[in-house]
Amino acid sequence: MTDPRIGAAMDIRFGTTVESFMKYVTDLGLDHVEFKREYLAGHPNTPSPERVGELADEYGVTLSYHAPFRDWNMGSYDETVRQDSVARVKRTIDDAATAGATSVVVHGGSIPHRYPEWVRQRARKNARRSLAECAEYAQLAGVSLCLENQPIDEQKRRYTTSPADLAAMIEDVDVPPQYLSVTLDVGHAKVNDHDYQAFVEKFGQRIRVCHLHDNDGSADQHEPFPEYRSVVESVPANVFVFEMKSPEDVATSVGADVVAPEPEVSADD
Repeated sequence: MTDPRIGAAMDIRFGTTVESFMKYVTDLGLDHVEFKREYLAGHPNTPSPERVGELADEYGVTLSYHAPFRDWNMGSYDETVRQDSVARVKRTIDDAATAGATSVVVHGGSIPHRYPEWVRQRARKNARRSLAECAEYAQLAGVSLCLENQPIDEQKRRYTTSPADLAAMIEDVDVPPQYLSVTLDVGHAKVNDHDYQAFVEKFGQRIRVCHLHDNDGSADQHEPFPEYRSVVESVPANVFVFEMKSPEDVATSVGADVVAPEPEVSADD
């Protein structure tokens, strides 16, 4: 296995441009960037996927993308919403392939606990259908689709919060095993009271992406994670991605004294 890439995810809250963030990441000594779809949809100066790929080459970083996770639901019991959500994930896969990204991270859908059992059953079935459709599409595009373990939600049933549940969901998705990989989020594992090593033991080389952040066990806080090196040494992922609430938190995590880029978006943009 080649040495893994270590980088950071760009968040819509940062308000900076793609190029400024790539420069910041490389100034920190990192070499990977993950783009959340919400940033790409919301920033007024988002470059095309072709330009993202060119910038990645210029700055010497590899790329991954994160499929939408707000205002969508691949496990919706509403077929129209489900189909629209699948289409949005496919557009992310297309953009990732065009930019030369290696992976697309995806969530597995959800359904409110308060809904009746027959609705919850339909939602889970729809989540499986959606993941199968997107996994097949990603395979044809040459991109790894990586299903992420999620934090427990008091209001919604999520299907990937434990190693067993994530394994059951993957097993139920009707595609060859190589079509669907795993994103291990160590912060989500911790807040759910699971040792991230349990995911490593369960999924091993199937883990392609690892998200890095910390919390005190009470909530999904996405705090800095200076102890990340032990995770890099023990998780067989290709890329490791800091998921922080601010660019400064990335610098804190790696122990670097680098000034973060200023936000470049105003309320009027």
